[in-house]
Amino acid sequence: MSSPELYPGDIELSATEVGRDLLLLITGGARHIGAASTAYLDAGDVKVTTSAVPHHKEHTISESIAMRVATALHRTVTVVMGIHYDHLTKEGIAQVVEIVNFKVDQYLFGQNLKR
Repeated sequence: MSSPELYPGDIELSATEVGRDLLLLITGGARHIGAASTAYLDAGDVKVTTSAVPHHKEHTISESIAMRVATALHRTVTVVMGIHYDHLTKEGIAQVVEIVNFKVDQYLFGQNLKR
């Protein structure tokens, strides 16, 4: 799987309302499905379940994002994530995580403005 160079504009977050619930799709580079995490409210707590494709690492990010967004918006949230860039260094991985978190922050800020 060949992938383009990493740059912030290549990583995309799209949101789809599914009734009261929310689906976030986060992709970049060679887009694919690497993990899906669903966070939901259960007796006042936020719980999460995750399904990851073997040999993919997106679950390490999707799980925390699903929990963060579900907590902030008080709704069930599923995050489907697939980001791949060839030969990323540890610094490159940290940059991907930073970009993803920034895009999630932007999304949540926009949701707070709507309230």
